[in-house]
Amino acid sequence: MESEAQATIIELRLSYRYIKEQPWVVTAVNGFLSAYFMEQPSFRVQRHFDELESGMHVWICEVPSTMKMTTLLRRLQADIPPCRYSQASVPPTDRLQYVVDALEQH
Repeated sequence: MESEAQATIIELRLSYRYIKEQPWVVTAVNGFLSAYFMEQPSFRVQRHFDELESGMHVWICEVPSTMKMTTLLRRLQADIPPCRYSQASVPPTDRLQYVVDALEQH
């Protein structure tokens, strides 16, 4: 096997509030990530689940360390209703999480 770029595991999460406002967005994100894999085979979704405690949908993704998640998120934002995203590193794994949420209502 040829040497591959180091892979990083990240979590892409949709907030409960965003899903409640736009229920079809889970299907849209699934489709987007499947299409992204076809375009970028080194990107993989390892697992997708509904986290009962938070109500979030979570995708565990393996991404090449050279890939910019902000590029993927900007492309995703073009395909789904208006939203914002935030980034966090969560102990104990310190895995990066990107949370997609509804825009604030003023």
